[in-house]
Amino acid sequence: MIDENLIVTSDLILTELIPYLKIKRQIKLIDLLKEMKRLPLDIQWNEIIDFQVKCLKSDANGIGIPDLIIAQNAKQHQCSVYSLDKHFRICISF
Repeated sequence: MIDENLIVTSDLILTELIPYLKIKRQIKLIDLLKEMKRLPLDIQWNEIIDFQVKCLKSDANGIGIPDLIIAQNAKQHQCSVYSLDKHFRICISF
């Protein structure tokens, strides 16, 4: 379990954020993000499949596999997800 007061990220999240930040020349922010503690990715593919089935059954189409992996990873490590992306509210509810 991760310290409840610690903010963490993963390589997947950084891979989504950093290209945009590079284009915007946000080098200091990139450096700060790279210093954050990262959760190891241990993808539980059967759980991802279950999440995707639940999404499809609830008409939550368009939730990408990367978002499901992030949600599964957060659940696995008992972490909260903070995002403005409404997909995470749906994913985390499973």
